[in-house]
Amino acid sequence: MNQAVADANDRSDQELLDALQHGHEPLGVLYDRYSGLVYGLSMRILQDPDEAADLTQEVFLALSSKHSYDAERGALAAYLASMTRSRAIDRLRARTRHLRLLKQWNESDEPAPRPDTPHHVAAIEQMRQRVRDAMADLSEREREVLELAYYSDLSQTEIAERLDAPLGSVKSWARRGLQHLQQSLGDLG
Repeated sequence: MNQAVADANDRSDQELLDALQHGHEPLGVLYDRYSGLVYGLSMRILQDPDEAADLTQEVFLALSSKHSYDAERGALAAYLASMTRSRAIDRLRARTRHLRLLKQWNESDEPAPRPDTPHHVAAIEQMRQRVRDAMADLSEREREVLELAYYSDLSQTEIAERLDAPLGSVKSWARRGLQHLQQSLGDLG
């Protein structure tokens, strides 16, 4: 440890704060003395290591700029504890307010969907008809496999059991059916 650091460590809190106010850099010494206290209190209140570390930094930055510490009103440790407690509670209130707003937003009624325009209704009906036509162009087995898969939500194994067909055949029918639909309806996607 060099002599300047040793001298700073021997100085009182008030001397260090006076030096800090006159543009000297004893903040590191004050941080070494009190960061454990500030972090520990922050952690106890906030229950979050990252937030406690942020608050610790915030408290020491506030101390290094403009502070209202008065040595006649008590020890620096008590002042830092009071500042930490106050700011931690402010953070808890902000967190609670934020959660309450999110909950209100989540529980709010969604606006009613807009009624479809005649153009939109006609376009949807036209797409439905194209899908029906494309499905009608499939072989009976391809159509049946795709309908069971998509409308009944069955797996290919379940479809094979229901149709009493080999699994490989079901897979082939599904693949060919999907390829045919992709060719027929590719411009809709």
